[in-house]
Amino acid sequence: MAPQPSLRHEKDDRPWWLAVLVLIGLVLAVVIITNDIYTQVFRTVVNGAGITVFVTLVAFMLATVLGLGIALLGLADSIVLRQIARFYIEIIRGIPILVLLFYIAFVGAPGLVAAYNFIITPLVKSGIAEPILVRDLSLMWRAIIALMIGYSSFIAEIFRAGFQSVDIGQIEAAKSLGLSRYRRFRLVVFPQAIRVIFPPLSNDFVSMVKDSSLVSVLGVADITQMGKVYASGSFRFFETYSIVTYIYLILTIGLSLALRRIEKKMKQKPR
Repeated sequence: MAPQPSLRHEKDDRPWWLAVLVLIGLVLAVVIITNDIYTQVFRTVVNGAGITVFVTLVAFMLATVLGLGIALLGLADSIVLRQIARFYIEIIRGIPILVLLFYIAFVGAPGLVAAYNFIITPLVKSGIAEPILVRDLSLMWRAIIALMIGYSSFIAEIFRAGFQSVDIGQIEAAKSLGLSRYRRFRLVVFPQAIRVIFPPLSNDFVSMVKDSSLVSVLGVADITQMGKVYASGSFRFFETYSIVTYIYLILTIGLSLALRRIEKKMKQKPR
C-alpha cells in the first residue's frame, strides 16, 4: 500500500528554510561585528534581553498555573464553578492584550493597592504594618500580571481540550479500580492529555515572547524599549529596528525549534 501523500510530504520535507535563515543570520552577525554602528546598537538593545526573558518566563509560568486552575473549574461537577470558569475565559479572551495591559497597570494595580490597604487598616492603626503606595508595585510586575491574566484564558482552553481528549473508558476503568479523583488525574488523564496539550501550549509560549514587547509601552526596559530609546535619540531607526527584529527572531525561532524537538520525542514515546 502506497504511503499517503501527506505523510510522504512530511517525510521528504527538508528544513531548507532553516539553512537559508541560518545563512542570513550569520551574514547579519558578521555585519554587527564589523560595523561600528550596528555593534553599538546591538550592545544597547541586547541589554533588554534579560528583562524580556524574565517577563516571559514568570508571566508564562503564572499563566499556566492559573490556566490549569480555570480549566479544572470548567470541568468541575458544580455548574456554578463551570459558569464562573466560562465567564472568566470569555471576558478575558475578548480583551486585547494591550488594552488589558493598560487596564491592569493604571486601574487594576491602584485598585489592588487600595483593597490591600483597606484590609490591613487595623494593623496600620496599631502600628504593626504600613500602607503601601501604588508606585511600590513596579510597572514590570503590573505588566507580568497583565500577561498572566491575558494568556491564562487561552491556556485554560488548551488544558480543557487536552483533558477532554482522554478516552472516557479509561477514566471509568480507573474509577472501577478504586482510584481517587486526584490519582485518576495524575496517573491516567494528565499523562495522556499532555501529548495533546504540549504543542499548542508551546506555541503560546513563543507567542508570549513576542507579546512581551508590549510591556515597552509602560517603559519597562525590555528589548523593544531599549530600541525605542536608542532610535529616538540617534534617529537611526533602520539600524535599530533591524537589530531588534534580529534578536527577536533568534529568540523565537530558536525556542520554536527546541520545543518542536521535545514534541517529536514525546510522540516517539510509547503510550
